[in-house]
Amino acid sequence: MCGIAGTYRWPDGKVVTDRLTDVLAHRGPDGAGRYSHSLGDGEVHLGHRRLAIIDLSGTGAQPMVSDGLALTYNGELYNAPELRTELASAGVRFRGTSDTEVLLEAWRRWGTDCLPRLRGMFAFAVFDERTGELVLARDQLGIKPLFLLRRGTGLMFASELKALAAVTDGSLEVDHAALVASLLYYWVPDSRCAFREAEKLPPGSWLRCRADGRVERGTYWNLRDIAHEGRELARAGEQPDLGAVVEESTRRHMLSDVPVATFLSGGLDSSYLTALAARHQPGISAYTIGFRAEDTKFEAMPDDLRYARQVAERYGVDLHEIEIAPQVTDLLPRMTHHLDEPIGDPAAINTYLICSAAREAGVKVMLSGMGADELFAGYRKHLANVLALRYQRVPRPLRRGLSRTVDRLPVATSRRGYRSVRFAKRFLSFADLPEETAFRRSYTMYDRGELLALIDPDLAGTVDDVLTEHADTYQDNDLDDFVNRMCLTDARMFLPGLNLAYTDRSSMAASTEVRVPYVDVEVVKAAFAVPGDRKIVGRQGKVVLKEAATSILPREIAYRPKGLFSAPLRAWMSRDLAPLVREVVNDGVLVNSGFLRRDALARLVAEDASGQRDFSKHLWHVLTLEYWYRGATSGSGRSQSV
Repeated sequence: MCGIAGTYRWPDGKVVTDRLTDVLAHRGPDGAGRYSHSLGDGEVHLGHRRLAIIDLSGTGAQPMVSDGLALTYNGELYNAPELRTELASAGVRFRGTSDTEVLLEAWRRWGTDCLPRLRGMFAFAVFDERTGELVLARDQLGIKPLFLLRRGTGLMFASELKALAAVTDGSLEVDHAALVASLLYYWVPDSRCAFREAEKLPPGSWLRCRADGRVERGTYWNLRDIAHEGRELARAGEQPDLGAVVEESTRRHMLSDVPVATFLSGGLDSSYLTALAARHQPGISAYTIGFRAEDTKFEAMPDDLRYARQVAERYGVDLHEIEIAPQVTDLLPRMTHHLDEPIGDPAAINTYLICSAAREAGVKVMLSGMGADELFAGYRKHLANVLALRYQRVPRPLRRGLSRTVDRLPVATSRRGYRSVRFAKRFLSFADLPEETAFRRSYTMYDRGELLALIDPDLAGTVDDVLTEHADTYQDNDLDDFVNRMCLTDARMFLPGLNLAYTDRSSMAASTEVRVPYVDVEVVKAAFAVPGDRKIVGRQGKVVLKEAATSILPREIAYRPKGLFSAPLRAWMSRDLAPLVREVVNDGVLVNSGFLRRDALARLVAEDASGQRDFSKHLWHVLTLEYWYRGATSGSGRSQSV
């Protein structure tokens, strides 16, 4: 896993590419390289920072140049052995054993037609000296990032947005529409970018810069099409052997010339992967997190550590436990820098600390259970939306009475929080709404009125644009399965926009590669061939995956209540972070600029402090947004006003 960067017909391209690559040093501490070539009246430069995982020798170094092709590549190809065999049988002679060389030769033979044949995670740039063309490409599901910026006929690209911001010397302007989206979701959708000129190459797509100045784009893989194909398989009664598909993906994801470890929360997804991985690598290491006893009690958090220890003992796993205490919030400014965009999920800190501990122990590669919840309807929001359809059949007077009763209940006292009350209030906030609106409201931070009240009134049109974008994405299919409609939307928005984004940034900040066996093209195909009524059965979510997991896991692990990979935010907000929240409300950059309205923000703080509403997640995200905005605008010389 690596960091890639480069320029195409960009003024001072050599210097700019070196600066881009330097910013990405944490992504690849094992080596660096640059390639340069003239291009008419300009030049092309490719940069690379290497984290050596497969073929640790010099034959895996990048940028890799061979017979007129130059490649800078960030990723892992899990079907590289099969592709190597096919190419070798066609006469290709390989110098080393890296998947980089396999990709280079696959591109030479098939061009963009090689992309749907690749199974893995990747973002890369390939330059053809004969045609003068540069092509950028990104993996099917958006596991690996690729940011780009175009000015005139020039282009620059990098694995991280902060690199583009650094080399443009503060000339990039914050996109306030992206900040509005971030407030709604607590992350920035993959379709938007926090800086106006910059963009993210969409998953499953490529971009070609031609020597004559033309730019072409193409899509080689579409998740919506995969979901439709899965529906047809389900209708034909062709059910996949999900257990076999997941085991095969896990085995492929362990391809490495360095040690591999796992995340182990004690929940279904990570326990299943860890048990499977232990079959192929006995004594594998695993890493888990815990919190202070008083925080978990206040938050009424489940005892995930107990289950993680059970799994470790049962499968001979070397378990490492990391406690996260409030002083970890000192990491907040550093984390907002590493995350590139305002992401308000404290799980990013968990990931960073786990990866840092693993790296100190000499581990470069981690397996994560990321993606299973999105694909198999494992989040509480999925079950809640199914229950909402039943709730809507309850007579309206009874619903009104229940809503009034729950509204009067506190979510916390000074001594403890009431998790069930928080869930009930959240459920009733969307249970009566139409399908798409209810689904959006079940996992976003505000409804339309609340968001309008919080921000500059001039951004009202932007709010409507952001809400319309969600509706358009949700409705962009003809699936007749409510559960799979939710899963498809999550896989297109929530997964790349939040979970894959913070996983990549947090892990690479610690110079560690995280692999996600559930976010695999074959697992995804299998997931959408499963009808929704096999994913959610009664009040159980992710049932089809639980059934598959019981082939190796005991039922008490596979069917245990959903674990958490988060943090005790209510405890932190009510105690350790209270002074910081007051500072942001009274004298924050976002408030002083007019983007956030002080009176509305103060009401959030007051209602949260009273214990009547739970706004801890909202306030945590305001903190992350504030720190990100300070970093994005400091020293730029631009006005901080909206």
